[in-house]
Amino acid sequence: MEQEEVLQSLFKNRTGILATMHKKEEVISPILEKELGIKTVVPKGFNSDKYGTFTGDVDRIGGQFEAARRKAEGALALYNESLAIASEGTFGPHPHIPFIPFNREVVLLIDKENDIEISGMAATTETDFKHKRVKNFTDAYEFALSAGFPETGIVVKVSEHSKDPNEMIKGITTKENLEKAVLYALEESADNEIFLETDMRALYNPKRMKNIEAATRDLVKNITSLCPSCQWPGFKITDRTKGLPCKWCKKPTQLTLSYHYNCSKCGYSEEEKYPEGIKEADPGNCQYCNP
Repeated sequence: MEQEEVLQSLFKNRTGILATMHKKEEVISPILEKELGIKTVVPKGFNSDKYGTFTGDVDRIGGQFEAARRKAEGALALYNESLAIASEGTFGPHPHIPFIPFNREVVLLIDKENDIEISGMAATTETDFKHKRVKNFTDAYEFALSAGFPETGIVVKVSEHSKDPNEMIKGITTKENLEKAVLYALEESADNEIFLETDMRALYNPKRMKNIEAATRDLVKNITSLCPSCQWPGFKITDRTKGLPCKWCKKPTQLTLSYHYNCSKCGYSEEEKYPEGIKEADPGNCQYCNP
């Protein structure tokens, strides 16, 4: 079967439950509808916050993929459907450059009817992940503007470690509400200092929403990659091998030598050498020629 026939037989005109309460459908739904023919539905009454919050008032159970899976399963439990989509984001320091903030988004599709689980991922340093302690509204407003306010929402906490919902105000997008929240938190503060952070929920964070869109496109790319052996979707990169040889000394570098693809259904695997289209690395990337 051709790729289009396979995908149409699996997904076209099916209903996919999109596990969100933060308007992620604005970037996820159009892509899934256009590329796969999936008609998404956002479940009424679905509370994704119970699976964890960025503000720490609800701890996330498990890792990023497990959290996305739990969301998808929870959404499916509300409907008599077999297809669900969920996403989960993480924020923190860049794994190799600690002083740079880093956002990784995962979008997961679960198809119970065909026993399929496929994910897409996108990572970026283009994020408004920021926080600061302040003692007055002037400093708070200055911080907010530096973080992309009002397009990016702000969270005000009585202290950095506040977990009580009464000690935090989320989703602030106007100067007036920011001032009210800051004055309230200062009154509740024990040391006349409060904690501000960017609201990382998708509907209050345009840069995060853009990265969720990128992860959705990666999901579609992985789905539309069919296994050469069994023609099942999801034939994707599962590992990479470093060691592209240096053009001068021929010793291995940290650059990619090959990608390893794997099919989760039949187990077929394949290695693609020189995926970047070059067989030798520039000496500038060699730890021996350019230490």
